[in-house]
Amino acid sequence: MIGYIFRRPSFWAFCLVLTVTLSFVDIIWAQQEKPATTSKPVVAETDGEIPGVSVQITELRRLDNDTINLKLIMTNDSDKEFRFGDGIFADRDYPKDNWTIGGIHLLDSTGKKKYLVVRDSEGNCVCSHVAAPIPAHSRMNLWAKFPAPPENVRKIGIIIPHFQPLDDVTIQD
Repeated sequence: MIGYIFRRPSFWAFCLVLTVTLSFVDIIWAQQEKPATTSKPVVAETDGEIPGVSVQITELRRLDNDTINLKLIMTNDSDKEFRFGDGIFADRDYPKDNWTIGGIHLLDSTGKKKYLVVRDSEGNCVCSHVAAPIPAHSRMNLWAKFPAPPENVRKIGIIIPHFQPLDDVTIQD
């Protein structure tokens, strides 16, 4: 009986229609809009020297304690993991910075002043300490604190080592 079913053309026609239908369902499913990966608005963004690695600034906010809070998302859309080691984002004047983003700084081009990451009493940056690489096709939230420029400075540059500079980024209140 089973051999008889497999020899019938109507059975094979049914299988073909079913396969085509399921293929279309897969295509439609894959094309559905994916939810946003972040609910934070992007204030500025830049690409890195390594293809597929980029940074999105989600916050550059002046705080009440005369500091600026910088929040960013580093995205690795490459096929290899992205490592922070060897001080790639470190401030070379601080040997403990090897796995931090302490080398990021703000640049007031009008006032001709450079703002370095805030340091604690032991010289550690008040910023993200990164213990692991960013896997391929992943992202990581990072942050750093800076001394605030004068109140009349409304826009400032953000310099991230090995990334294109970000000029005239608005400081949020």
